[in-house]
Amino acid sequence: MTEVSAGPEPEYERVVSGYDTFHYAKPFECEWGGVLPELNLAWESWGELSEEKDNVVLLHTGLSASSHARSHDRNPHPGWWEDFVGPGCPIDTRRFFVICTNLLGGCYGSTGPSSTNPVSDVPYATDFPIITVQDMVRAQLLLLDHLGIDKLHASVGASLGGMQSLMLAAIAPDRVDRLVSISAAACSHPQSIAMRFVQRQAVMADPDWREGRYYGESFPHRGLRVAREMGTITYRSGPEWMERFGRKRASGKPPRLDEDFQVETYLAYQGDKFCLQYDPNSYLYISKAMDLFDVTDPKAGDDERVRQGGGLTDIRCPALIVGVKSDILFPVWQQRELASLMREAGVSVIYSEIDSPYGHDTFLIELETVGEPIRSLLE
Repeated sequence: MTEVSAGPEPEYERVVSGYDTFHYAKPFECEWGGVLPELNLAWESWGELSEEKDNVVLLHTGLSASSHARSHDRNPHPGWWEDFVGPGCPIDTRRFFVICTNLLGGCYGSTGPSSTNPVSDVPYATDFPIITVQDMVRAQLLLLDHLGIDKLHASVGASLGGMQSLMLAAIAPDRVDRLVSISAAACSHPQSIAMRFVQRQAVMADPDWREGRYYGESFPHRGLRVAREMGTITYRSGPEWMERFGRKRASGKPPRLDEDFQVETYLAYQGDKFCLQYDPNSYLYISKAMDLFDVTDPKAGDDERVRQGGGLTDIRCPALIVGVKSDILFPVWQQRELASLMREAGVSVIYSEIDSPYGHDTFLIELETVGEPIRSLLE
């Protein structure tokens, strides 16, 4: 097994500068009926755009990542995919122009619940409309239109980003030449929906949440901390924690009801750290968007509304699907299922399965096993 005692961790930060902002001044109609009077999308880029504008790789982020995938002069802090993007990296900026956006609904420069509603001049809070993965990629398409980019060399993402990568290729098949979906699925399954539901309940049960209208007041720290602790359990794996923490106690003192074992201390640290970086309402809305995701068949939902947009049968570009055997949040059978469904739909699929102890976070940590299949597909 890979050595995990050093405890590799993803590189996230609260991004407040160093990005560009695309402003869309027209009303943006969301898939479930809400309307944003306008929207902003934060984005960063690396490499040089070719004269033909045919070398663009669009990166899609997971739930809590910003547009800062790699360091640059305007923000030298390491990005969340620092070793994956750059000169000579799997996504080689000597060849490709790489764009990464903050999610619609996020809190790192893009319009989200913490943004000021131009109609009321106060934060949207829970007046923010329900959004979907399709809404997120439609906002990205507006940015690409603004930049004059008609087609992507590749659409690349993991976790929620993998969902976006699939959705973009489904609703705009003529604009994507190849796609990469890592640790995602064709739709959200009941187990992951249940996990995210309980996390949202933890946030909303905090008395400081105030029905989402906590801006300028005390922050629902306790609820978001518990939610992130639950999420962290799904991001990593039991085998890693057994090797990394075992049953070690945090101190030699008598047992306590709070942080007593080292693994508990680790979860508490991750929860507190996240509370300093992320907006709780963004957590609620984006996790709900993950629950609503289903690209298996756009005409056959469980709800009464006929969903708009494309499905797997609309995808026309070759795809790389990557799964991780130790993933708890998106178990590897879901990537196998996705690859199988795509092949049945006539899509050319390369499937890669990784044996790693790092669970869902493998896509942030394992450079060689994750990066090399991406390099091969892009080149």
